[in-house]
Amino acid sequence: MSTRYEAMVTALREHHEQLLRKLNIPEEFGNGIYTRYKNPILTAEHTPLEWRYDFNEQENPFLMQRIMMNATFNSGAIKWQGKYLLVVRVEGADRKSFFAVAESPNGVDNFRFWEEPITMPEGVIPATNVYDMRLTVHEDGWIYGLFCVERHDDNQPRDLSAATAACGIARTKDLKTWYRLPDLKSKSQQRNVVLHPEFVDGKYALYTRPQDGFIDAGSGGGIGWALIDDIEHAEVKTEKIINARHYHTIMEVKNGEGPHPIKTDRGWLHLAHGVRGCASGLRYVLYMYMTALDDPTHVIAQPGGYFLVPQGIEYVGDVMNVTFANGWIADPDGKVFIYYASSDTRMHVAVSTVDRLVDYCMNTPEDGFTTASSVDTIKKLVEKNRRNG
Repeated sequence: MSTRYEAMVTALREHHEQLLRKLNIPEEFGNGIYTRYKNPILTAEHTPLEWRYDFNEQENPFLMQRIMMNATFNSGAIKWQGKYLLVVRVEGADRKSFFAVAESPNGVDNFRFWEEPITMPEGVIPATNVYDMRLTVHEDGWIYGLFCVERHDDNQPRDLSAATAACGIARTKDLKTWYRLPDLKSKSQQRNVVLHPEFVDGKYALYTRPQDGFIDAGSGGGIGWALIDDIEHAEVKTEKIINARHYHTIMEVKNGEGPHPIKTDRGWLHLAHGVRGCASGLRYVLYMYMTALDDPTHVIAQPGGYFLVPQGIEYVGDVMNVTFANGWIADPDGKVFIYYASSDTRMHVAVSTVDRLVDYCMNTPEDGFTTASSVDTIKKLVEKNRRNG
């Protein structure tokens, strides 16, 4: 290696190391529900240099990126052997997504990718693209990853944008070796499927999002619920909607479960996404709800409106005006790390606690679905504050 080339490589590695070591700072003011951190925790530039550069001077004399990375987003999350791990959707410049593990010692910064991406075994029918993994440590002893499997819709051979979506299922014991199970069988397309962490009536339980098309929900009514007899041959035979879409709300176009819910003394905490149409396209926001401990299908609380939306630079990216979350981690001390992506481009973190999130769900007014109801709710709070001096 020539002196010139060695200097170029050294400068590149030093610049990358500075990015990886950059400390994240909590925002000073917020809404009291959670604390956002100022810096993205993962971007395309965080991916290992060895994934992007050929460091052979004879074969890459200009030190060009041979494989470019476009985005890091929509990450599953798990606390594993004392580290905060994200199974990240990494998208290359070729538009293909793949899974890779990034770990942090504290959950808010210093995330580093493992040496190589995950090799996900193919299903019976090979996929063009896979993405958006939800991780669940199930009581059966396995770690499950449920993710979207995208294939071309061969019923429309002349339409190169026509696609179908199914739920891929894989499981692992160490997040390194993955065992692929058959895709979920369902009468409808499924892009957002989440495995409940416990057996329900002796069966595996899934949160689903039935939809008629690859993008459009169509007759799909919202977040569904299905019990599965055999996870190794999973099939949705009956499905009921437990969290419905509503007109003129944050979820009028579609809604879907984010990560699997967190179990608390008061009920199951759910983080979900809602989608509505606006002048600039589709707006994706996050919202929360709670279900009963003895019946995860029974909603016991749902704050009106959104929980978290894009702000500042988060609004800008490959797909504008999007926040999306499919991973969070609840520590034993009650701290909750909420991992969300902005505009299909980068990963962020917000931190709260179980107690705060339960309080938010239980004591925030629900959506009354009309302007009159919203005004009445505000006036009641004004009057309450007036009485309290």
